[in-house]
Amino acid sequence: MSGHPIIALWSHPRSMSTAFERIMRSRGDLDCLHEPFMYDYYVHRSRKVMPHFEAQPEHPVSYDEIRATILAKAKTQPVFFKDMSYYVMPHILADEEFLRRITHSFLIRDPMASIVSYAKLDPAVSLDEIGLESQAKHADALKHLTGRTPVIVQSERVQNDPEGQMKAYWQAVGLDHRPQALNFADDVPNDWQQVSGWHKDVMASKSILPWTDADVAKVRRQFDGLVERAPHFATYYAHHLPFYAKLAAQAL
Repeated sequence: MSGHPIIALWSHPRSMSTAFERIMRSRGDLDCLHEPFMYDYYVHRSRKVMPHFEAQPEHPVSYDEIRATILAKAKTQPVFFKDMSYYVMPHILADEEFLRRITHSFLIRDPMASIVSYAKLDPAVSLDEIGLESQAKHADALKHLTGRTPVIVQSERVQNDPEGQMKAYWQAVGLDHRPQALNFADDVPNDWQQVSGWHKDVMASKSILPWTDADVAKVRRQFDGLVERAPHFATYYAHHLPFYAKLAAQAL
């Protein structure tokens, strides 16, 4: 497969990935796609009903159709897409040609914070949708295939050092440094409207906000309250925490 670079950011829900995507869009040199493989997971395979999601009838829905769309776009310019590992795992691992065509990167966030955020929007979130287990298995498979650890970024570090972290990320994935992209001068992308209920904060923001000690304490209080009402979220957290720790140990 030939063409322009394809950069994938494999994330988990509520990991600040949409804000990260907005930075990438603000660069101005990439054709950016918002979770194209969501359609394979939620529409084509109907693994679960996703709330606050208005599927667009013209969007490709199967893995093969989405893959072909990404490759076609990369014939004319560099492509960046943000997606979730659980949308494509494990079947993407059988697609070695596509895996080798992509520059892979991963974004992670403390699962306590991401679970609190997700549960507000979808109290019926599944264990699979927390997402970090799939990310860890995805990253391990890529390391086995290529012999290299993929690029891993922690959202809290981006929040507290956006220019330094993005400079390191861009260098790692082969892009030049564009600090002006950290301020969102562009309009809200059209393809966010299908999931606008999930992204109201970042749609209204103009830059990345810091992650403070007060934020950490607030999340802890919210998580404790969530577990009191729905104890299974403690199990979700305990299940995904080792996968998060493994990925965090390899982060930029």
